Amino acid sequence: MSASRYTYLGPEGTFTEAALRTLPEAATRELVPMVSVPAALDAVRDGEAAAALVPIENSVEGGVTTTLDELAAGRPLMIYREVLLPIAFALLVRPGTALSEVKTVTGHPVAQPQVRKWLAAQLPEAVWESAASNADGARLVQEGRYDGAFAGEFAAATYGLEPLVTDIHDAQNAATRFVLVGRPARPAAPTGSDKTSVVLWLAEDHPGALLELLQEYAVRGVSMMRIESRPTGEGIGRYCFSVDCEGHVTDRRVSEVLMGLKRVCREVRFLGSYPRADEAPPSVRRQMTDAAFTEASDWLARCMDGRG
Repeated sequence: MSASRYTYLGPEGTFTEAALRTLPEAATRELVPMVSVPAALDAVRDGEAAAALVPIENSVEGGVTTTLDELAAGRPLMIYREVLLPIAFALLVRPGTALSEVKTVTGHPVAQPQVRKWLAAQLPEAVWESAASNADGARLVQEGRYDGAFAGEFAAATYGLEPLVTDIHDAQNAATRFVLVGRPARPAAPTGSDKTSVVLWLAEDHPGALLELLQEYAVRGVSMMRIESRPTGEGIGRYCFSVDCEGHVTDRRVSEVLMGLKRVCREVRFLGSYPRADEAPPSVRRQMTDAAFTEASDWLARCMDGRG
């Protein structure tokens, strides 16, 4: 395995690259752009890279389905860190292009919902076609295939373009969440501000099956931060569930949730416990602290010894 190499969703100039460069260790790694999320993750699976940074969630558009599906269906990987990056787009054009001359635009499909209102107001006649990434859209503009691309302003210099309009976003405080993914290993030590991710498959489809999953979290006071259903490919109506929750696998309340899920699910894929990017502390009721679980366990032991 190349411990000095990190892959990311390329080409150069993507928001993913910008997010990766916020990590301190990025300065000492070889950063290799890949053509797709599956390619970036497969490089890790095959030992060609130590880790990959890929987008997993956007505050406007929701989950990045390609990443969710790859983490659920491919050879097992683990999340070791997350990065939150504020997102604002620039309309990148070839030098000398006026706004009135922009008739065709491009960008990543996730970008379109974030600039739709601006596009309707400023370029109502422009035709949108999706690109593999925002930076790839910039490359296509450079080649003359489109008039403008919605990408990060920082990508302009890489592709010889100029930002015609900057700070474009329909939603204030838009952000994308990225995850640093590696091969399975022992999770990082808890920080007190952690997140745990899993993928869950129902044992059988029956009334209340999803409720059974939710109750495993609810009865232990573990806050679910995200839940999304994804088709399994096994037929219409067959889904798995991608879930993030507060806490670390070493927290008693979280470990009990995972054991409960293992009992009621057909399959549970552990995707890791890792530090939260926002460093927010979890909200834990007194009855659900590790101390409360230890006290209850000690009491049960006394009961079994006849000392209850």
